[in-house]
Amino acid sequence: MQHRIIVLGAGYAGAIAAGRLARRLRREDVAITLVNAEPDFVERVRMHQLAVGQELRSFPLDEMFAGTGVEPRQATVTAVDADRRTVTVTDDTGGTGQLTYDTLVYALGSGWDTQGVPGTAEHAHGIAGRPGALRLRERLAGLDAGRSVVVVGGGLTGLEAAAEIAESRPDLDVSLATRGDLGDRLSAKGRRHLREVFGRLGITVHEQASVTAVGADHVTLADGRSLPAAVTLWTTGFAVHPIAGATTLKTDDTGRIVVDGTMRSLSHPDVYAVGDAALVEGPGDKPLRMSCASGVPTAWQAADSIAARLTGGKLPHAPLRYFNQCISLGRKEGLIQYVTADDRAVEAALTGRLAARYKELVCKGAVWGVVHPTLGIPTRTRGVLREPTAPDPTVRAAA
Repeated sequence: MQHRIIVLGAGYAGAIAAGRLARRLRREDVAITLVNAEPDFVERVRMHQLAVGQELRSFPLDEMFAGTGVEPRQATVTAVDADRRTVTVTDDTGGTGQLTYDTLVYALGSGWDTQGVPGTAEHAHGIAGRPGALRLRERLAGLDAGRSVVVVGGGLTGLEAAAEIAESRPDLDVSLATRGDLGDRLSAKGRRHLREVFGRLGITVHEQASVTAVGADHVTLADGRSLPAAVTLWTTGFAVHPIAGATTLKTDDTGRIVVDGTMRSLSHPDVYAVGDAALVEGPGDKPLRMSCASGVPTAWQAADSIAARLTGGKLPHAPLRYFNQCISLGRKEGLIQYVTADDRAVEAALTGRLAARYKELVCKGAVWGVVHPTLGIPTRTRGVLREPTAPDPTVRAAA
C-alpha cells in the first residue's frame, strides 16, 4: 500500500514541498496529492504588478507537475480533522469529498488582515492573492485622472504597491499612510533612497498616521483627519487561513501551527506545516516573518524531514536565516536592504536600477525553485538527529 501524502496549498511553500517530496521518494511507494483552490501557481510577490494591469505568465499546475508523480487536485479545503487524518474539500462544482492521509503538509498560507478596522472589509482592496489583485486592477483602470488612491501600511507590500501604482498611473494622486516613519525598519541609506524615489514618483506620505476607519471615498485617521480615497488599498499585514485554528492542532494565538525545527507539528506528528501557516523559530528565537523568504526554506526542511523519516535516512537540520529584504519600487527602481540573520537592517543597501534587476532575478529564481524544487541554494547540515521510531518499511528513497 502506498504511503499517502497530501499537501494543502500550492503557493511557494506548498508547491516546492510537493515537488521536493516527489524527487526524494519513489512513486511506487508514495502517492502525493497537491490540493489547491486555483488551477495555476500564482506568483504572489507580483500581485502589485497584476493590479496595475501588467500581464503575468501562467503556470498551470498540471503542466508543472506532469511526469513527477505529484497529482494536482483543484479544490477548496474546508476542514481538516487532524485526529482522524482526513481533509474535507469542495470542488468548483460545489461537490464535497474527503481525502485521507498518512502524512499531511499544511501550506494554506495567509490572506489580508483587516485588523478589525471598521469599513475595511466593505470598502478597501487587498492584494494578498490573485482575486483581490484583479478586483483592484479593474477599479484602478476605471479611475479618472486626478482621483486619489490611499495605500494603508508601510511594510514591504505597501511600499511596493504605492510605487507601482504611482509609476504606472502618474495621473493619480497616490499617498501612503503608515503608523510609523517611512521605511523605519530600513537602514539610513535605505530610508534616504526610499524617500528620494517616493518624491520623484509624487507619492504623499502620511507618517505616524493610524487609520481607524475606511469609508467608500475616504479614510479616517486616529487624530481625526480624513484623507480622500477613491480607492483604498489595505496592506497592514497578513492573517493565516483560519482552518488550522479550528482543529485540534497546537496553534498560537494567530492560528499558526506550532512546529519543531523539522516543521513537524508539536501536537500531531503526522502533520507538517510550512510557509505562513507555520510558527517557526528562527535566529534569536524570533518567529520567522510571513514571506516567500521564509516559506521556501521551511518547505525544503519539511520535505527532506518527511523523506528521512519515511526511509530511515539522516534527519536534516539546516539553519533558517535571512540575508536581505528585496523591494521593488516600480519597474525601474529597487532597494535591496541587507539584514542580519534575524532580519535586522544593517547599513549596507543596494539601490537604483541594479537593485531593480536584482529583485527581478529573485522573483524569477523563486519560480524556478517551484519548477525545480530539489535544486537551488544548497543548505549546510548543522547536525543530525535520528527518529526514535522505525521508518515506514514500504517507503524507499528515490535513487
